[in-house]
Amino acid sequence: MKEPNIAADPAVLKGLDNYRTLTAAQQPTWTDAAKLQAARDELAVLPPLVFAGEVDTLRTRLAAAAEGKAFLLQGGDCAETFVDATADRIRNRVKTILQMAVVLMYGASMPVVKMGRMAGQFAKPRSSDTETRGDVTLPAYRGDAVNGYDFTSEARATDPNRMVRAYHTSASTLNLIRAFTTGGFADLRSVHEWNKGFTDNPANIRYEQLAAEIDRAIKFMDACGADFDSLKATEFYVSHEALLFDYERPMTRIDSRTGNPYATSGHFLWVGERTRNIDGAHVDFMSRIRNPIGVKLGPSTEVADVMALIEKLDPNREPGRLTFITRMGAGQIRDKLPKLVEAVKASDAKPLWITDPMHGNGMTTKNGYKSRRFDDVMDEVAGFFEVHRNAGTFPGGIHIELTGDDVAECLGGSEMIDEKTLESRYESLCDPRLNHMQSLELAFLVSEALAKR
Repeated sequence: MKEPNIAADPAVLKGLDNYRTLTAAQQPTWTDAAKLQAARDELAVLPPLVFAGEVDTLRTRLAAAAEGKAFLLQGGDCAETFVDATADRIRNRVKTILQMAVVLMYGASMPVVKMGRMAGQFAKPRSSDTETRGDVTLPAYRGDAVNGYDFTSEARATDPNRMVRAYHTSASTLNLIRAFTTGGFADLRSVHEWNKGFTDNPANIRYEQLAAEIDRAIKFMDACGADFDSLKATEFYVSHEALLFDYERPMTRIDSRTGNPYATSGHFLWVGERTRNIDGAHVDFMSRIRNPIGVKLGPSTEVADVMALIEKLDPNREPGRLTFITRMGAGQIRDKLPKLVEAVKASDAKPLWITDPMHGNGMTTKNGYKSRRFDDVMDEVAGFFEVHRNAGTFPGGIHIELTGDDVAECLGGSEMIDEKTLESRYESLCDPRLNHMQSLELAFLVSEALAKR
């Protein structure tokens, strides 16, 4: 039977462009209007990166997490770069997320929704439009989709063609992710293989012990005649901050079956702390797409802000539609979060609550590196669980900046990374990330907290 081909409703298209009438924060200053239009036109006809059916499936998975029947693990680079989009680095990030998910799933006895900050995280908000070094002031680095990191006028010039390159890099990244997660790499019977290539460490040793337990359980079920087809592959979703309208709008398409608009740049998009103004362009645009969406909530968030965001972004109270990503800081989460959770609990809304324990805990070391203390990250996660335990609500997930590589960017952890170590193994162009071992340590902490819920 021929599939229906529903024409785009002119009112829907007009609504998608309503953001143009509003204040759009954190947008680059493009200097070549003709090149910008050419890039937008090209993006508008390129194939979608994700599909409506995948997005709809994710919404059901997130709805289960909001009900306390699943847990969301979201992790990846603070800012992806073109040069690091290699097979080895993508594999290591996926492998780390798979390992964390196994720890969480086995310890908490519940499904884990796996989502990468991958295949689209090429743009970053900045606290200033410019950066000054000595006597030289240049435009700030806004991510590889906008300009280059090198501190030269040539590199820092905005280039719309970078958005097209971001699309193609995202496509190749997604291709690898799908191959890894459906081609046997993610088979649960290979849990030991995921640890190969990582150095000895208490977190890895503990993981090996858990993997041995899983291995014994699988062998027992195999002897009982169980069918293991469901273990051979896993669902894996991608997400990024929806920041650049000149990328997101051309990548938004009308589903031919339903006539609904979907952002096809990623399965899950979020609005950042700097762009969540209820009257701003980002919130308006996100209110009009069918994707499940997230909003970052910092310590300045008031109850009125949260309730207004719910009304704007989830007026129909649709399960799985809205996720609140709290980023309060270890020193403030126990004081700032309870009033928000209690207010939402008393309403008819049921968003998914997850914690981002990274962005509220930034600091600069004496030798000039942006870093985070691993103990602060762990403490914010603990505080997040405490708040939800006290409120009788479900702490539904974690949002982590991580890498599968052996970097040293966050202080502490079982490796006892210190300021001197940062000088030899610091690679991030923006924010510091947990390395593989710190990520596993965090997964074990969360697994224990979930088991006690």
